[in-house]
Amino acid sequence: MTWALLLVGGVLLAAGLAFMLVAAIGFVRLPDVFCRLHVTGINDTMGAPLVLLAIAVWTGWNLASGKLLLGLLFLLVTSPLVGHLLSLAAHQSMDEHAPPTVDMTRDDRPREGEARP
Repeated sequence: MTWALLLVGGVLLAAGLAFMLVAAIGFVRLPDVFCRLHVTGINDTMGAPLVLLAIAVWTGWNLASGKLLLGLLFLLVTSPLVGHLLSLAAHQSMDEHAPPTVDMTRDDRPREGEARP
């Protein structure tokens, strides 16, 4: 392995781990479910892909790196979808687990007996 690949892989790994560390701290410190979902979404779209890319760079071009890149593609496609669906479910349940959250879509919902547009 050349020094350039080692350096690029190390920088990618350090950046990915930094994103994961910030996401872990944010997950513990942020107040409600929507902020926590935002942080985990950033972790899924920035932290984990950078780590997978670093491992793919370190292993060189072979079957293992191809599988890592396929896993990376799968993660990049499914992560925003899962984050959106989880936030939609959290918004629809909207119980008292998240008191600082303000529901600004309340006026957009149809009232009892009204038809949906």
